[in-house]
Amino acid sequence: MLILKKTALFLTAGAMAATGAFAAAPAVAAPAPPATENAPAAEHPRRTEGRVIAKPGLKLRDKPTRSSRIIRTEPYGAIVHIFCKTRGDHVGGNNQWYQLTDGTWAWGSARYIVPRKGHHPRWC
Repeated sequence: MLILKKTALFLTAGAMAATGAFAAAPAVAAPAPPATENAPAAEHPRRTEGRVIAKPGLKLRDKPTRSSRIIRTEPYGAIVHIFCKTRGDHVGGNNQWYQLTDGTWAWGSARYIVPRKGHHPRWC
């Protein structure tokens, strides 16, 4: 008897799905609130800010290696947006590199970028 009830329930659910009775409204994400003087715009949850501390400026590369192609440079004190971190060539005893999202996707040595206090970039 129990098997018959489960089978009937399964068949009823299948029929409802076939007719569109289970159609759900598409999920819509709420837009981020606009930036104001008192509240900055909501940041992407996978991104954090960092400050460049290389005095002559920081060379940003296409791979997390010292020998890869230089894409652009960022000046000392510039604020950059860190998407994630990975391991690469050692620079000044530090083998972590940050992938930055400012204009182009580029890699910068973590030795010369200090993340915002209390923030830790996620691993790529």
